[in-house]
Amino acid sequence: MLNSCLFLGALLLLGFGEEAKSVAPKNQIRALFPDNFRWGFATASYQIEGGWDADGKGENIWDRFTHTPGNIADNSTGDVACDSYHNYARDVEMLKDIGADYYRFSLSWSRILPNGTLAVVSEAGIAYYNNLINLLIANNIEPMITLYHWDLPQPLQDIGGWPNEALIPHFENFARLAYQRFGDRVKLWITFNEAFVTCMHGYGYGKHAPGISGEDTEPYKCAHTILKSHARAYRMYYDEFFQAQNGRVGITIDSGWYAPLDPNNPSDVEAAERAVRFKHGWFAWPVFYGHYPDEMRIFVDKKSEEEGLDQSRLPEFDRYWETQVKGSWDFLGLNHYTTELCTYKVGEYSGWSQDQDVGFSRDPTWPESASDWLRSVPWGFGNLLRWIKRNYGNPLVYVTENGWSDSDAVGLEDDLRVEYYTNYTQSMLQAITEDRCDVRSYTAWSLMDNFEWARGYSERFGVHWVNFTDPARPRIPKKSAAFLKQLFADNGYPGPDVNSSAESKHWKILSFTYFILIKFMLG
Repeated sequence: MLNSCLFLGALLLLGFGEEAKSVAPKNQIRALFPDNFRWGFATASYQIEGGWDADGKGENIWDRFTHTPGNIADNSTGDVACDSYHNYARDVEMLKDIGADYYRFSLSWSRILPNGTLAVVSEAGIAYYNNLINLLIANNIEPMITLYHWDLPQPLQDIGGWPNEALIPHFENFARLAYQRFGDRVKLWITFNEAFVTCMHGYGYGKHAPGISGEDTEPYKCAHTILKSHARAYRMYYDEFFQAQNGRVGITIDSGWYAPLDPNNPSDVEAAERAVRFKHGWFAWPVFYGHYPDEMRIFVDKKSEEEGLDQSRLPEFDRYWETQVKGSWDFLGLNHYTTELCTYKVGEYSGWSQDQDVGFSRDPTWPESASDWLRSVPWGFGNLLRWIKRNYGNPLVYVTENGWSDSDAVGLEDDLRVEYYTNYTQSMLQAITEDRCDVRSYTAWSLMDNFEWARGYSERFGVHWVNFTDPARPRIPKKSAAFLKQLFADNGYPGPDVNSSAESKHWKILSFTYFILIKFMLG
């Protein structure tokens, strides 16, 4: 009787083992995320909506920039993009099918305020976002709104754009209108997405809209205006809306991880630390501490003095703005993609990229994507999360973007994206479970292939393949969509000791079977 029982138990174990191997990746950490951890996807209005002039929408800087020949790699535009202006219901279906807890999307400022001001309010634009929000909620998907994702109304650029502090009250008015019209249902707000890219690529390098090259001064002015605008939108929410709406407001700051080229060289170690503070700290230090990082202050002030300038190219916050900006966060949004190596190198000219005296490089062994700037270096993600914990007092972090690009030739079998998501979420999981970093959510970029800014449609970041030559813009799930669907359902990487719901049920049946068998044996 004993041998029969053991034989039956062995068969049950073998069957379960085959099921378990199909769930968890090989040679990876097998653990679950915290029970309250949440999963989602992100998109941006200009990259997916299309309908560039539909129903009275005004012109924004990306409309103007893409309509100027030579600015986009494949000479494409976002005029139609994924046509989510007409296909938003399909987008919600994809989110529901994959099991997303929330959806991060941005508002097109020009779709709501065609001129960028309250002079004209588009009810059609507001209705579009109300329909999307209501459909998300009806499908148990929480909306997370980004107020600004790079598409400034052109009339506001015509008065100087973000380097001009005249934009502060206009952004405050736009934020107030959004809170008024959507805040009864939307409880997660991001004021700005990647202000670094807005300021450096738009007003420094000139590679993004509005295409201005002015690295020596304009990005610093741009960042100063954006930080003040963020602070006003944050404070205004608490003054006027929080008591009734009880939402949360934060800002999303992007950063790679920066590691020393030679860890045994003190100057490389210092350069790497300086690079993180010049990148992430440029925006986060004011939000947490009310001023720019000391390293930025010292280096930019010194170089400005050497250039014979009367004042530093890096502005300062006066006492009023210091108190407004400091503490203007309920959560920290983090966009992270890759890592770079750093060494000490004296800057050759004026501007953010040279002011920090850092030379950047990449290890040639790191896996390459379709983007020249993006390599897969998963350990950098965990290091950045630990750095944030050390420097800002372990704030509440929402990972608001993380993803991988490939070319159109890859199609649906996007194995490198699956590998990227696996390794990066594993690195995040380790930072949470072993280092107690307070990370509460993960947002994959992106729900679908879309208009990839200056690269047009030549790079694809989506987990759904979009046919941009078909007027219907069909979306087809890739292998990465199936992977994330499983990851979301399991809330991590289940194994022998931490199991998915299906495995838990199987273990319960197995345990009950053993209990009956043993009880029968013992009489």
